[in-house]
Amino acid sequence: MDCGGEEQARQNGHAGDGGDPAEWKKVAELRAVVGAQDPAAKEEDDFMLRRFLRARDHNISKASAMFLKYLSWKRGAKPRGSITEAEVRGELVQDKLYIQGFDKTGRPMIYLFGNRHFAAKRDLEEFKRYVIYILDNTCTKLPAGQEKFASVVDLKGWGYANCDIRAKLAALEIMQNYYPERLGRVFLIHVPYVFMAAWKMVYPFIDDNTKKKFVFVADKDLDGTLRDAIDLSQLPEQYGGKLRLEGYKSSSTTL
Repeated sequence: MDCGGEEQARQNGHAGDGGDPAEWKKVAELRAVVGAQDPAAKEEDDFMLRRFLRARDHNISKASAMFLKYLSWKRGAKPRGSITEAEVRGELVQDKLYIQGFDKTGRPMIYLFGNRHFAAKRDLEEFKRYVIYILDNTCTKLPAGQEKFASVVDLKGWGYANCDIRAKLAALEIMQNYYPERLGRVFLIHVPYVFMAAWKMVYPFIDDNTKKKFVFVADKDLDGTLRDAIDLSQLPEQYGGKLRLEGYKSSSTTL
């Protein structure tokens, strides 16, 4: 499913969404600009246009350039409208990522275990498809009125074999350029010293707004930080909560 579609049902006016009328006026202006250059723009809802507008500080020219680039990218990256499970099964079976539970603000949670990713074993093109697959599936879990997700990145046991700068930059490019204003917060936990060298290489490529969303959590603050953000019923068992993370199960009955 495409990441913009979950809001289509709310297209009958913007009343009650907490939005600024002046901002919605700019959204209309943006729609006119992009619609004149790419007919595919009409398939995207106003909430998606607003996210691109916000990502470029409400500058119509910059937002339109970003959005038109997205439409072009989408045709190539998702020619059938979505990424199928079969296209990313090599990544899914590694059980390195879980989309389960919600934080206290209603944002879907992504739990990622960095020590289960190995640069030597990944195919970069499949990895890119996997990032899109995960982001789109996370968006399907967004409740009404919520546009962002949050994440816990657990780096316990992370080492040089898990270091994959190319994959990190690819994921960052996809998220920042084609899924703007979707990321709410990322908690980085159990961070080993060796990870910081890789982080310093990636950091310059993160835009300023996104940088503020990454939170490094010291081990002594872990319990309090996670419990402040996530209800115990939604917090995984390994962090003292009641949620059991479930590994990949193929939806195909032929496997």
